[in-house]
Amino acid sequence: MTKKNGSATPDKLGKSDYFEQLGAMQLELNEMARWLAHSRQRLVVVLEGRDTAGKGGVANAIAETLNPRQCRVVALGKPSEREAAQWYFQRYVPHLPAAGEIVIFDRSWYNRAGVERVMGWAGEAQVQAFLRQTPKFEKLLVDDGLLLFKYWLTVDQAQQEERFAERLNDPLKRWKLSEIDLQARQRYAAYGKARDAMLDATHSDQAPWTLVDFNDQRLGRLTLIRHLLDRLPDHPVPEKKLDFPPLEHAPLTEKFTAAPRPIPLLKWRAADHGKD
Repeated sequence: MTKKNGSATPDKLGKSDYFEQLGAMQLELNEMARWLAHSRQRLVVVLEGRDTAGKGGVANAIAETLNPRQCRVVALGKPSEREAAQWYFQRYVPHLPAAGEIVIFDRSWYNRAGVERVMGWAGEAQVQAFLRQTPKFEKLLVDDGLLLFKYWLTVDQAQQEERFAERLNDPLKRWKLSEIDLQARQRYAAYGKARDAMLDATHSDQAPWTLVDFNDQRLGRLTLIRHLLDRLPDHPVPEKKLDFPPLEHAPLTEKFTAAPRPIPLLKWRAADHGKD
């Protein structure tokens, strides 16, 4: 367990150490983003794993300090009736990046080999067709120059149960828990079997899978981001220099001559909140 002051027990990464390492990696992510923009490369990061594994957390850790016009997280919901009648990969293609962009899929086309298969939403013929077609689909992407990195986040069931319980009891995380999640609790082994079949069919030289242990989410995030950075070329691109001369007058304040006006600020006293 992590102590309240941010330090950690010997077997767990502390919060302060985590943010220190994450901050350094986020600087590298920004350098990577400049290189992508300069080279006009396209990057896709696929994040897959069981419920509660930490896909959303690592997606946010990668994207939060990057330009949202360049980097976006894609987390698609249930397909519409029309989308369900399309070629399976069709709904994902419009979200692929253009030159210089980064797209992070928080779940992806691999839904068919995972949740759809385990929950019975896709027939066995559909699943087998997906497993045959996916390496071909991904080869087309890679052959066209797209940089594709696929990560599976692993989590043991005991840890998954703790996270489910946390979501149930935390009103700020309750939205993350659904009836489908609760059904998935009883299918841990079935998800493992489906995962193995998926990895066996879709792990290829052009689009390999990387498995990352996410039982400790902080350490898992750092491990995944480090791996991603190390797999990309190290070609520093200097930041564009901008002139920032001093103002030629004293700083101005906001003034309003017509409605509307700013609403009153909340009354705040640090002493009432135990802060300096």
